[in-house]
Amino acid sequence: MRRRAVLTSLAASPLVVAGCSSGEGVDTGEGGGSSGGGGAGSAFVAAVSAQPDQLDPHKTTAYAAFQVLENVYDTLVVPSADDLSMQPSLATQWETSPDGLTWTFTLAEGVTFHDGSPFGAQDVVFSYRRIIDQQLANASRFATVADVTAADDTHLVVTLNTPTPNLLSRIGGFKGMAILPRTVDEATLTTQAVGTGPFRLDASSASEISLSRFEEYWGEAPAVDGVTFQFITEPAAALTALTTDQVQWTDNVPPQRVADLAGDDSVELGQVASVDYWYLAMNCAKAPFDRVEVRRAVAFALDREAITEAARFDTARVNQTAIPEGSEWYYDYAPFETDVDQARQLLQQAGVTTPITMGLMVTSEYPETVTAAQVIASQLEPLGITVQIQTEDFATWLDRQGRGDFDAFVLGWLGNIDPADFYEEQHRTDGPNNYQGYSNPVTDDLLDRAAVEADQATRKSLYDQAAKQIVDDVSYLFLYNPDAVQAWKPGITGYEVRADKAVDFGTLALPS
Repeated sequence: MRRRAVLTSLAASPLVVAGCSSGEGVDTGEGGGSSGGGGAGSAFVAAVSAQPDQLDPHKTTAYAAFQVLENVYDTLVVPSADDLSMQPSLATQWETSPDGLTWTFTLAEGVTFHDGSPFGAQDVVFSYRRIIDQQLANASRFATVADVTAADDTHLVVTLNTPTPNLLSRIGGFKGMAILPRTVDEATLTTQAVGTGPFRLDASSASEISLSRFEEYWGEAPAVDGVTFQFITEPAAALTALTTDQVQWTDNVPPQRVADLAGDDSVELGQVASVDYWYLAMNCAKAPFDRVEVRRAVAFALDREAITEAARFDTARVNQTAIPEGSEWYYDYAPFETDVDQARQLLQQAGVTTPITMGLMVTSEYPETVTAAQVIASQLEPLGITVQIQTEDFATWLDRQGRGDFDAFVLGWLGNIDPADFYEEQHRTDGPNNYQGYSNPVTDDLLDRAAVEADQATRKSLYDQAAKQIVDDVSYLFLYNPDAVQAWKPGITGYEVRADKAVDFGTLALPS
């Protein structure tokens, strides 16, 4: 027996699917033997599409890294599985001063890092100061933080310059805000990991990463001895590995197979509406894409429905803004209809003559980027834009993005919770993830005001206005919001597909 459901509202609870039949496992050679039938005394093998670029949670921005690090590190607070509201984790409770400028966190006691050192407030101070002082990937999340201090071993005080209503989601939305031991050797963090999470890092290679159960974990002990992440780029190969018992779980499911898998008793399928978005970004620092008219011409030339269908079949919804329908923050704005004549007029207004060449950077480790690029190329050809698809491994892709070495690229932002996650770092002038080089003082002002606005209705209005400006300027050319689709062997229990796509194997149990 198997069950399948699709959740279309982000307010709904993520899906938990469990079947009654069991499948054979694969011997990973570690962690207690067969991974398919041993219950608590077994290892678990998961197939993911990409290798992490590095393992330093404060430096990486790659989802492939956070798939692993979700199981290794903890944050002060953590999104709940049902509605993504922030819940206690390493912080057991918190209180805010009447003026909203002082937050005091009470920390969990008896917590141990994987290296044996005890967790305390000074470790949080070290972790947050590391991000702030070294201006690491998520430094902007502390933009309103004036100071971080330890009142004592179990109390942390965060002092703000201005009220910050989304502080909890800023510090707990994902493991980029992980807490490290203050004694850690920072030079080793790209390839090693020292957290307080349910699993510890054992080994890594070009083909897989192995984790083992952390016996001194402060929470409920994992039911499996370990987790091995195997990197299988091709979705068809990942699905074959699942159906032939080489792995027990994958999120690299071919979208064209989802409908067929609904009736396949050999796998369990989980599908929920995610908080992710996928987009095309053009380099605002390179001609002719530095002209807003050119970017808008591209936006008018594209048929998002065709792109979405090719890349995701029936597992995504077209959206011209970032935040998906179903969210309380959704803004219904879609100014671009496919109109090649309008696109040509915009190119003429910009004084740009065709033909134009666009290098479009994609990565085979996220195959939907390649498929989307192929459709984009065919749709831009009548406009006189020749698309040269540049397929890179993901590490090279990230390096080129960081150096601004691109005309355009296709990718997605995953795990967004607060509206600031969807827009602020990507579109504010000099934002840490504003790789496209977009800058508009109107957008900056709206995002700055929204970030500190306590009234929810006013805050939404400000983000709606910012979203409109971002869309009109084509800082990102938003394409679609995908579902989170994952598949696993029947009989696995305790695992939830989440809207934020956090992959948490801490409560997973294999069939006995």
